[in-house]
Amino acid sequence: MNLRHALAAAALGLGLALPAQALPSFAEVHDGWRSSEARVLDRDGELLQRVRIDHQVRRGEWIALADVSPSLRTALVLSEDRRFHEHSGVDWRAVSAAAWGNLWNSRTRGASTITMQLAALLDGPEGDLQRGAGGRRLTQKLGQAVAAQQLERRWRKDQILEAYLNLVPFRGELVGIDALSRTLFGKAAHGLDEREAAVAAALVRAPNAKPAQVAQRACGVLQLMQAGTPVDCGELRILTTIALPGREFTASEGIAPHHARHVLAAGPAQTVRSTVSAPLQRFAVQTLQRHLRELKGRHVQDGALVVLDNASGEVLAWVGSSGELSAASEVDGVTALRQPGSTLKPFLYAQAIAERRMTAASLLEDSPAAIPTTSGLYIPQNYDRRFKGWVSARTALAASLNVPAVRTLVMVSPDAFHHQLGALGLPLREPAGYYGYSLALGSAEVPLLSLTNAFRTLANGGRYGPVGSPPQATPAIDPRAAFIVGDILSDSNARARTFGTDSVLATRFWSAVKTGTSKDMRDNWAVGWSERFTVGVWVGNASGAPMWDVSGTSGAAPVWATVMQHLHARTPSRAPPPPAGLVQARAVFEGTDGARPLEAARSEWFLAGTEQARFAMDTPAPARAPGSALRIRSPAPGTIVALDPDIPPNRQRLSFVASGAGGRWRLDGKPVGQGTQLQWLPWPGRHVMQLTDARGTVLDEVRFEVRGAGVRENHARNH
Repeated sequence: MNLRHALAAAALGLGLALPAQALPSFAEVHDGWRSSEARVLDRDGELLQRVRIDHQVRRGEWIALADVSPSLRTALVLSEDRRFHEHSGVDWRAVSAAAWGNLWNSRTRGASTITMQLAALLDGPEGDLQRGAGGRRLTQKLGQAVAAQQLERRWRKDQILEAYLNLVPFRGELVGIDALSRTLFGKAAHGLDEREAAVAAALVRAPNAKPAQVAQRACGVLQLMQAGTPVDCGELRILTTIALPGREFTASEGIAPHHARHVLAAGPAQTVRSTVSAPLQRFAVQTLQRHLRELKGRHVQDGALVVLDNASGEVLAWVGSSGELSAASEVDGVTALRQPGSTLKPFLYAQAIAERRMTAASLLEDSPAAIPTTSGLYIPQNYDRRFKGWVSARTALAASLNVPAVRTLVMVSPDAFHHQLGALGLPLREPAGYYGYSLALGSAEVPLLSLTNAFRTLANGGRYGPVGSPPQATPAIDPRAAFIVGDILSDSNARARTFGTDSVLATRFWSAVKTGTSKDMRDNWAVGWSERFTVGVWVGNASGAPMWDVSGTSGAAPVWATVMQHLHARTPSRAPPPPAGLVQARAVFEGTDGARPLEAARSEWFLAGTEQARFAMDTPAPARAPGSALRIRSPAPGTIVALDPDIPPNRQRLSFVASGAGGRWRLDGKPVGQGTQLQWLPWPGRHVMQLTDARGTVLDEVRFEVRGAGVRENHARNH
């Protein structure tokens, strides 16, 4: 009886002949493979991002044998199993060449074939074939040999080698050739050269050896691969010294880390297809990083960018940070809350126009203003600390003048504007009274994603839809007002007073855009839309530190313009058609006492019924539409009134003022008067004053508080 038959008989005598059904098929092993990373694909199936989801072990994708470097296949066979393609699972020639006394101990691992090693890998970490502290026992060796022969009968050689390459542990947490190639060499498995292949093969034999030992073993493998050719082992020592510490590994690898986390937050999945376009994402990342490098001397470190499809609401690009340029690259600037500055103004003017409080041609005074609030006087300033005098609403919005915006909010009221912003999906964390009139200048914190989607509402004619969804049928903004605001924000002449006639905001195709800068230059924005896309850009510092001398056109605007130009390199963008209910009429802006006109005469858009030809400083406000809501102009919401103890209570009055006639006043649910003004004898407590129409419908309300010790008793006696 030869050695081969003796071993088979011994295995049978020990009951080690495993049933065929105990070994999985190649298809079962392949289909059961799970990467330690989730893969987020772009809209066309291209890989966007890998995200680590299993932190116990690092496994890459299953790599087909045809996609493995030929050098690695050769190195592995020469190192581990030279007669792999000749034997049927056990290399009997290698076994016969060894002395029986040490045939199955650890010093003769050369007799353990690739198929035998694969059998042990398939047995699992807790299986009977796993090596113990002192090596494998004789019975384990025999079982491994029997299992290897069964594998050879059921699997092809190429399947055995492919499975082995994907299942073998290499070093530390690395399992499989994909994880090894990407972590140690920073390339795909098909790109490994002979030196790298020799190092990889050496790690199979000594996965946790020191770099010098691995280099020595790899040198021997390379000599086998290059028989008859001198080998420079010094190069291998350098390679192992560099590669074996491994590349710095993060939990995410790719071009869209923040978007990938957002997508995977919806639920665990091995592979997820997103709506992002990989080519556009790469362009957006490169554009943002290039511009931020140019701004480095102005203390600007971070940025974010998002591109939305107007019709579907799909996210086409999501750049959450400047990556390696940032000290806080894990912070997602697309979802972080920041002050939007003047980018809220378009929604304010749209609301004022829709409520017929003004037209695009109405004159607003850009001059020093001190507006009383519950916490004192609010004194808004323009960006350049200069005032332009009387300007039209078109100029005030396009040139981003602050004082006219605050005067507009006084007309609309913070409560009404707060409600409008909520209808556009902007998540304001505080009530209107918290922000007061500073809400007109963007004092509330909002995320870039929500702000960009709110601008998408303007692009869709006032119809709002959540991110990822088409616009809803019911408009959140009057379509006529949305059109007029878009027309203003696309007007290069209107923005000339602040941005010049040759601004970076001007594109070769139709587009509308608004910039914004928050207090102390902590945030800079550019958000705008074309016929098909809405693009939002933020630059600043994740730490909240101010930038140095970064304006609306030098901060986010160049990035916005570059991305928008890229989107429309071959795609036209046409101006939207005007909706029903608009008229276009000539408007003339007269100066005082024969002085030059305030602005050049032009053709202007009006809501039907508000058009007029002449605009001067004495021009009345546009006519109100029948049934349009009145507002309470004062006191401001949240006002706290402190009664003076030195003045008799019945001599003190709180004045309520409405924005027009025809309203009726109701305090704490009880009628108290009607008309444009009301004088009320106050008493301590928290109260609600409502302004209603003749039918009792509430048009507006303010909540306020009266404080004053000992007044209630006197008030009761006086009644």
